[in-house]
Amino acid sequence: MELATKLIELEKRTAQHRELLLTEEAAKTALVMPFLQALGYDVFNPAEVVPEFTADVGIKKGEKVDYALCIDGRVSILIECKPSTIDLDLKHASQLYRYFATTDARVALLTNGVDYHFYSDIEQPNRMDEKPFFMFSLDAIKRTDPTTLERFSRTEFNIDAIVAEAGRLKLESQMRLELEREFAEPSPEFVRMMAAKVQSGRMTAAVKEQFQPILAASIAALIRDRVNDRLTSALNVANPAPTEIVEGSSDDMSTGDGVITTEEEIGGFRIVQAIAARHVDPKRVVIRDSKSYCAILLDDNNRKSIARLHFNSPTTRYVGTFSGKLETRHSVAALTDIYKLETQIVGRLQELADEK
Repeated sequence: MELATKLIELEKRTAQHRELLLTEEAAKTALVMPFLQALGYDVFNPAEVVPEFTADVGIKKGEKVDYALCIDGRVSILIECKPSTIDLDLKHASQLYRYFATTDARVALLTNGVDYHFYSDIEQPNRMDEKPFFMFSLDAIKRTDPTTLERFSRTEFNIDAIVAEAGRLKLESQMRLELEREFAEPSPEFVRMMAAKVQSGRMTAAVKEQFQPILAASIAALIRDRVNDRLTSALNVANPAPTEIVEGSSDDMSTGDGVITTEEEIGGFRIVQAIAARHVDPKRVVIRDSKSYCAILLDDNNRKSIARLHFNSPTTRYVGTFSGKLETRHSVAALTDIYKLETQIVGRLQELADEK
């Protein structure tokens, strides 16, 4: 199973059991150890994954970090774990900070099982940086994350390549945060620069005040359009039947008969498709919307319903699962609740396979 698939499994586990992961030990057992396994480390080999790693640091004797990952007999990565309820910060990495200069490790990892912050010594040799060069979250896996994480896997680990890449990743991460801030609330400097490109004349306070909300709205619309393009492209792969997209500012997809496929319905379809992908070719799982509900079908056959999304109510959302011709509706508070219906969805796929 490739890393991207394993990360999706961990993402689902996080959504299902987050409320139970209130202690550090729970986070380590349920999420951190499976994450290390996904990277190819043998968590049951104490020579490779050393729990409660101890080293004397100056006058500090017997301090421990939660794990040390060893490759070819050398400590390569130090790991400090916290409960999943804690927002990570450098103040939670005091042991990592002290150990960094006294071991061979050039990479330190601070995690609560959901968020993973990777540190190195980019700014000053043998001194752990105050800011991570790479951050990863199981709550929001980005398309590029699996490729980056492969660098830390047991088989691909190359410290020279990682440190060389770390500087670029750190700048990219910092740039991303600055862009997010600018996109959410454009700074006066950014407003002035963009306004000068579309309007000549003096930049007065009144002009700046006029342009700031316009710039924020333009950025939001651009992002929505890009997301829409990606969603439309993904749907066309799964369901080659032509879909007419109505031009406009809506984030949703609409067909000529007035049926609107919302982003939530597309997201729900994607989760059902991901669950089904472990049992059938995902291209066989398609979406067909109607005014009453959004159907998810096998082989685009309305006699092979896998699930139905009843998301049209403004207050309550249901997902319908099938056993024979009987539909059972399940209330869902969030899209991730659909993962809890995996047993019913897989059972339906097996039922449809037996009908052949």
